Amino acid sequence: MTDATTAPSARGAAVGRGIGIGLMYGLWRPRVLGAWRVPTAGPVILAVNHSHNIDGPMLMGTAPRPVHFLIKKEAFTGPLDPFLRAIGQVEVDRRSADRTAITRALGVLAGGGALGIFPEGTRGEGDFASLRSGLAYFAVRGGAPIVPVAVLGSTERRGRLISALPPLRSRVDVVFGDPFEAGDGSGRRTRRALDEATVRIQAELAAHLAHARRLTGRPDQT
Repeated sequence: MTDATTAPSARGAAVGRGIGIGLMYGLWRPRVLGAWRVPTAGPVILAVNHSHNIDGPMLMGTAPRPVHFLIKKEAFTGPLDPFLRAIGQVEVDRRSADRTAITRALGVLAGGGALGIFPEGTRGEGDFASLRSGLAYFAVRGGAPIVPVAVLGSTERRGRLISALPPLRSRVDVVFGDPFEAGDGSGRRTRRALDEATVRIQAELAAHLAHARRLTGRPDQT
């Protein structure tokens, strides 16, 4: 069992990236735009919209560096439990302030790693309409820039084996945006400062998603 103070394995995340590359490029046709915008070193947060079950694995397989995702604890069941831990992913209990998950996530950033977050919390419309303050906390506390990421799957319904997945071999666009700082430069971590940062983050993410839809020709769909 991993100690609560131990950051997830960077080597494991690298292995997970290799698995993601094989699966995502084998099952779908990813088109990656703007990956060069992700800093090549140092702490960074990848904030991803969440409308398909493959959004996390797709980013793991298309990001230019290994990613440690915050993943709901309900996913850590059966054989997936040891597998997700082995590839450096972070279990989080969304029903409470999970201090173990917070410590491990901050450990990823402190070690100069990439932390992946679905700021909307759960899979839904994928339009960044409802953000949680956790993203602002990690960005300000961890001193990490945020890179917005839009994962836009095929709008074609035919050929889907599972409704929450794009059809196999369909094109999936992954669009990386410019990194930005969530805080106001003061370093404050008060509730008010985090609320203001959350508003700022939401505006940045929504603007990136709109840009990504125009760029890929998907004006109304995720």
